[in-house]
Amino acid sequence: MRASRLVSLLLLLQNRGRMSAAKLAAELGVTPRTVYRDVEALAAAGVPVYAETGPDGGYQLMDGYRTRLTGLTAGEAGSLFLTGLPQPAAELGLGAQVAAAELKLMAALPTPYRDASVRIRQRFHLDAPGWYREAEPVPQLLAAAEALWQDKVVEVRYRRWSPEPGVVTRRLRPLGLVLKAGVWYLVAGPRVRTYRVANIERLTPLEETFTRPDGFDLAEFWRANVESYEDGETGETAIVRLTPAGIEALPDILGPRAARLVARTLEPEDAEGWRRARVPLESVPHAAAGLLRLGADAQVLAPADLVAHMGATIRAMARLYP
Repeated sequence: MRASRLVSLLLLLQNRGRMSAAKLAAELGVTPRTVYRDVEALAAAGVPVYAETGPDGGYQLMDGYRTRLTGLTAGEAGSLFLTGLPQPAAELGLGAQVAAAELKLMAALPTPYRDASVRIRQRFHLDAPGWYREAEPVPQLLAAAEALWQDKVVEVRYRRWSPEPGVVTRRLRPLGLVLKAGVWYLVAGPRVRTYRVANIERLTPLEETFTRPDGFDLAEFWRANVESYEDGETGETAIVRLTPAGIEALPDILGPRAARLVARTLEPEDAEGWRRARVPLESVPHAAAGLLRLGADAQVLAPADLVAHMGATIRAMARLYP
């Protein structure tokens, strides 16, 4: 543990120049007293590190000194694709490895490239969740990721919304994890399907392992799955009655593409001018939140759990406005 910390301290000084003991302690998650001891250990090992006093003082390396100790561990190498995604990396338990990998990469780069990478980090940032949305709790994410790395079969208790709402037990073969708009999905076989990780109530890794399907491409599977879902070929739907005003408001509520899919399912007007349509249903709470925005211009007819959820919400709202 200490050897890894000494390397990190050395790379911090190499990449960032002069740093105070307090700043080094904050980066390394230790006390300044520990930093003092670590600096002494580096100096005793022949590393030309020295201290400057004063308000702008701190520790720094002698000009021209560069370490070649930049080898990546297997865990750090596996986390490189997440170096621009600190929150997902932390959710997967890779936050510390990502930080160490970034330090080693920065130390290995020639100065012009290192300066360019710093400029990129200062200018670009990815924030995956949508506006006014907090990342949903995913207590089973780490267990899913560990089983995924080890090609282990898992048994899950999964809360589904359709074809009938309830909790089911499944034996799955994890093939990949996907972060889409701030939501984690598990892609798993044997019939390759997607499962919302937040809906997994329990996940138990089994001793049984499996061999991944030859030629399985996670990115290609997800692209095709998204296209199929958004084209209305797969996925669950809700049956909704809509007024002309409700139909007109759909692009703002669901987005243009989903609104076009709904428009393809519209049935002729009834005697009151309403029309039925099928609306994509990701989950009951998600669908209810959107359809409630239509107010009295929409009436949900099915599925029953969405109807019940809408009714309970509307009754609760009515109690607030007697």
